[in-house]
Amino acid sequence: MAKKTKKIDVLTETVNIRKIHEDDYLSITDIARFQEPGRTDHVIQNWMRNRNTIEFLGIWEKLNNPDFKPLEFEGFKKKAGLNSFVLTPTQWISATGATGIVSKRGRYGGTFAHKDIAFEFASWVSVEFKLYLIKEFQRLKEDEQKQLGWDIKRNLARINYRIHTDAVQTNLIPPELTPQQINFVYANEADVLNMALFGMTAKQWREAHPEDKGNIRDFANAAQLVCLSNLENLNALFLADGLERNERLVKLNEIAIKQMELLIDDPSIKRLGGR
Repeated sequence: MAKKTKKIDVLTETVNIRKIHEDDYLSITDIARFQEPGRTDHVIQNWMRNRNTIEFLGIWEKLNNPDFKPLEFEGFKKKAGLNSFVLTPTQWISATGATGIVSKRGRYGGTFAHKDIAFEFASWVSVEFKLYLIKEFQRLKEDEQKQLGWDIKRNLARINYRIHTDAVQTNLIPPELTPQQINFVYANEADVLNMALFGMTAKQWREAHPEDKGNIRDFANAAQLVCLSNLENLNALFLADGLERNERLVKLNEIAIKQMELLIDDPSIKRLGGR
């Protein structure tokens, strides 16, 4: 199982979610707790005794698992529903090679099921619980997409900043400068972009936000990061053309104003949101 676990709160229960087989698996042990807090294994086994459950699990495996063993599945299906029939997740996995359910003992163990199966189980436990589970799961996935968008924009800004610093080295830093002087030039060039977009230098921002950790760019929203990546590329071109710093600052500020006016009204940027 993947070590990284996420959690969602559904009514009275906290449901753990793990990335297994490159997909989301939800803890049906946590879901079962909503019905019988002290007997989650019993709840799961009762669900797996049902003929409709066995048929559903078998069809899911046939669609998603090329190594699934259909003959063993047929044997379970014939016995399903009988008073004497008992089936645990471990027995199901061992006999059929199923991958839709994963069971592990221990402190951090439990039974996890692919989201398709987990939602089916939740419906059997409680229709109300299933609806809230789906709602919270969708909210989690939307938050993940927003974070992914943030990471993409942030990394884009970092990549473009490398292009920008290379242009500084090529066009602004003579060989005779000391390392301290080079660092000073880099800082000044970074502040050209900060002034153009944020209206202040990095130092001015830190003085205005003494309680905040990070820097001015860490608190930028998605629109500002997109604009910043564009300004970095443009400043690299202006540097190559030999424009003086003051001239570049004026041009970049004019471009930043126009771009931000467009970006703040762009629906895709609004969906990404900020930090």
